[in-house]
Amino acid sequence: MKALILDCDGVLADTERDGHRVAFNRVFAENKVAFQWTDETYRQALQVGGGKERLRALLSREFLEQHELTNGIELETLIATWHRRKTELYVELLDSGAIKARSGVRRLSREALRQGWLLAVASTSAHESVRAVLNKVMGADLAGHFTVCAGDDVQLKKPAPDIYLLALNRLGVKAGDAVVVEDSAIGVQAALTAGITAVIATPSTYTIHEDLSAAAVVVSELGDPGQPIQNAGKGLDESMTDGVVEYRHLLELLNVKAPHTEVRGHANSQ
Repeated sequence: MKALILDCDGVLADTERDGHRVAFNRVFAENKVAFQWTDETYRQALQVGGGKERLRALLSREFLEQHELTNGIELETLIATWHRRKTELYVELLDSGAIKARSGVRRLSREALRQGWLLAVASTSAHESVRAVLNKVMGADLAGHFTVCAGDDVQLKKPAPDIYLLALNRLGVKAGDAVVVEDSAIGVQAALTAGITAVIATPSTYTIHEDLSAAAVVVSELGDPGQPIQNAGKGLDESMTDGVVEYRHLLELLNVKAPHTEVRGHANSQ
């Protein structure tokens, strides 16, 4: 049995800048905290995996005193309350259509499913956030085929391998039979440490300048007919004439001989 495992934020959709960052900033504003994550400061904050962990890193004693948040409330209670509200606001942003799916993720997932592969999402975000993105990007029917492993399920977040080890265990597949799609260096590291070497990196807005060379394949996106890959990066053979990552490329990553398939042109519909 083979499996396609996708990260959520930055892979299914470019959610960080216009989703999570905006939702966090609205929480700060609602609580009259004179602080906003800019594009650059949030890019740096993303080096910490997990939203609650990101808040914990921000809420130092100095920050709490500066913003008069030392009024007896316990830090962990504050983090849980703010993160819960952030998730609510984030889901509202998704429902508004403010966040768009990345090209190729739905198409490639369908192709893998048709070939009998198992599907999963392995993310450090909360279950509610992951499910909301998954349903929005994939549609309810396809989303129902995914096993979701989220930040609530593991103690250690990426770059620790825990989320991928959990996904492999829940799917019942070996590391050598899984292909992962990630967008960040810490995500790639997490997959590799879990023993998964077939990693495709599709950098997102915040990770485009990260060193993703440890991945087996680096491409600008998975691509769709009419919306092809803009930068082939590394690791794909020259036969990718249609500008998209296809099922046969997943087989190549696992060193499995692919059946002959005709190359699709850009104008084809999916």
